[in-house]
Amino acid sequence: MQARRFDLIAFDWDGTLFDSTAIITRCIQEAVRDVGGTVPTDAAASFVIGMALPQALAHAAPDVPRERYPDLAARYRLHYMRHQNDIVLFAGVLELLRALKQQQILLTVATGKSRRGLDEALRVVELQGLFDSSRTADETAGKPHPRMLHELMREFDVAPERTLMVGDTTHDLQMALNAGCPSVGVGYGAHPHGEFAALQPLFVAHSVRELHDWLLAPA
Repeated sequence: MQARRFDLIAFDWDGTLFDSTAIITRCIQEAVRDVGGTVPTDAAASFVIGMALPQALAHAAPDVPRERYPDLAARYRLHYMRHQNDIVLFAGVLELLRALKQQQILLTVATGKSRRGLDEALRVVELQGLFDSSRTADETAGKPHPRMLHELMREFDVAPERTLMVGDTTHDLQMALNAGCPSVGVGYGAHPHGEFAALQPLFVAHSVRELHDWLLAPA
């Protein structure tokens, strides 16, 4: 099976497994508006998805003074909390994860979310026991720094060439390049898939079904 080329698969979270891009984009825009900054376009707000929150908000709101960053982050969290129950897994994600788990592939998460935010999401009953480990931006370096992947590979003693990063942003694919790992891009998330080619993904999936079929295709 195709997945047996890899011992460990690291998934991004938002925009890759969870259908959250539109909500996060709106929350960023509302937070910037709340503190009096120039509201970013949809494209500018969605570009920062996957980064660590402080870095993402600073990039999305360059005219907001640095001393207002804590307020900006607080407003983002407030708006996100109001909508977090509206965010669901993409259709087909559970079936994909369960199929990979049956092949004894190590499944991990490498995300720009906070540890608290990821842990809350992982409490969903259907997800319990599916992931072997995870890293978040507030406990290690944010993307595209390779530390998340380095730590996951070290935790399970897996070589870079046996580790696959799956994500919906150029930050994810650049992190994989920086870590020496192959990657797969998904074209249904935050970043236009046309930006992926320079980052050399093995494949670009335009739906969860395409991702499923590629990962689980006979070799």
